[in-house]
Amino acid sequence: MHLIVVGLNYRTAPVEVRERFALAEREMPAALQGLKQTTGFLEGVIVATCNRTEIYAVVDRLHLCGHYIRAFMEQWFNIPRKEFNSHLYMYEDDRAVNHLFRVASGLDSMIIGETQILGQVRDAFLLAQEHQATGTLFNRLFKQAITLAKRAHSETSIGESAVSVSYAAVELGKRIFGRFDDKKVMIVGAGKMSELTAQHLHANGAKQVYVVNRTVEKAEELANKFQGTAMALDAALGKLKQADIVISSTGADRFVLTRKDVEAAMAARRNKPLFLIDIAVPRDIDPACGELANVFLYDIDDLEGIVETNLAKRRKEAEIIEDMIELEQEAYQQWYATLGVSPLIRALQEKAASIQEETLDSLLRKLPELDERQAKIVRKLTKSIVNQIIHDPILRIKEMAADKRGDDAMKLFVQLFALEDDVVRLKAEAKAAEKARKISSVTASSASGAVSGAVENGSDKAGAAGGGLDVDKLLSQLAGALR
Repeated sequence: MHLIVVGLNYRTAPVEVRERFALAEREMPAALQGLKQTTGFLEGVIVATCNRTEIYAVVDRLHLCGHYIRAFMEQWFNIPRKEFNSHLYMYEDDRAVNHLFRVASGLDSMIIGETQILGQVRDAFLLAQEHQATGTLFNRLFKQAITLAKRAHSETSIGESAVSVSYAAVELGKRIFGRFDDKKVMIVGAGKMSELTAQHLHANGAKQVYVVNRTVEKAEELANKFQGTAMALDAALGKLKQADIVISSTGADRFVLTRKDVEAAMAARRNKPLFLIDIAVPRDIDPACGELANVFLYDIDDLEGIVETNLAKRRKEAEIIEDMIELEQEAYQQWYATLGVSPLIRALQEKAASIQEETLDSLLRKLPELDERQAKIVRKLTKSIVNQIIHDPILRIKEMAADKRGDDAMKLFVQLFALEDDVVRLKAEAKAAEKARKISSVTASSASGAVSGAVENGSDKAGAAGGGLDVDKLLSQLAGALR
């Protein structure tokens, strides 16, 4: 079995390509069902966001299955392969695991350290699990990735620093005002940057928003998004005295706000602080406004300087997360290495249990005078002896399976305990069960564990009843029976 990820993202494909691979939430179940029919496919999860579309899969063969997954993408999205092949990447095994950990932790995002991707990865996994597209490997791997990402954000400060101009503007406002719910915000201009800044302010509690633009219709369009009030530029000067925060981003070739305008507003405000953010190039606000008392003026250079400083902080925190990822990847590799030893351990346990049962049956036939309680105590003691004998070999083979020569160690283990036939039988049973699961899309549950648990509980309850046991007499009888 192999792990692969095939996909494209904002680094490898422009938006006009990425948008052709968009997957709406309602389409995802059908896409997962189609993926499950792909040749060589064993498990899969599809992660689709505005910045990436990635197919994670467990496959039986690497390169051939990579071909089939590309064919699935070609058919599902109805795009000729030659139009997207150059934008694809494919990572295998350890690199695929590392990629998933970095994606979930926000280290592979356009804005490093963003947290939205964690929720998207979690939702993609849960949906795939719900539609029985995952199994042993991905159930473990994706849960580990999600847990790691949560730790990365809680144990580091990677998500705390503003890394966009609009977000940096809001963070500056927080330092000055502390809160926005009782502040009036005036947005001059109705472009994308103004909208993003207004969005951040609104998300942080700003409730009173004036949107100012030469074209009132465009101002109304933006104002409606934030339950704001639209107005023309001329009318805005009269409202300036009421505003606490002014964000300006227009395409004007001269100052929209002069020192005289701001000075008049400050006189009417009785020197109540005014926060001015000039995101325009060329600038909208006269730099001389910053010389006025209680006026805080920031231009695009100030904000970009803050963003670059904060990005440097995030990169430093990312180094800590990279170390966390390395440790988690090692933990997954160790778990994966011991996965192949499970049939061997089960074979040894079943063989030991069979020998114990056969010996016990023979022993009880030779000791007919034992009552039911005494027989159950003997059964429990012999089972304990067998479990203790195989305990250390099981621990050692788990350790050795994770080493470089793990395959040789497992072969020797099989030979030493003569488990060849048992292992072949168990692997055949597992393969048949997996085939049945894929056909029925229902994961079969084994009843053997529940049965043994019920037998064990019954033994314990029976052992607690009745009178005392003459140990010396029993040992003497055991010795005679074993001669």
